[in-house]
Amino acid sequence: MVIKKLSDVPCAGVQGYDHVKKQIVIGPEDGSQEIVLRYFSIESGGMSPHHAHEFPHLVKIESGKGLVMDAAGKEHSLQPGDYVYVDHNEAHRFRNTGSEPFDFVCIVPKRGES
Repeated sequence: MVIKKLSDVPCAGVQGYDHVKKQIVIGPEDGSQEIVLRYFSIESGGMSPHHAHEFPHLVKIESGKGLVMDAAGKEHSLQPGDYVYVDHNEAHRFRNTGSEPFDFVCIVPKRGES
């Protein structure tokens, strides 16, 4: 069993993403060989590019205000307590729409964090 505090997990910027930080909370280094739990923080004005991956995402919004853009370009508002499922190969973009950090948990299969 592995127990961690988010404050003890190293934080890094994400190449190609504006004002986005990522933490690998639980992953292969912790013995998780199938899934990876990541924590993202998008600063005010920050966003990810509109992109797709060959793996699904499970997302839970933790704090702040933001939106997710779907494959058709439609924007959906998000707030703490909201959940998002992004299917494999589905284009998406997360963007902070508030003045505080927009934080969320993102769970992917191990191949999504290689």
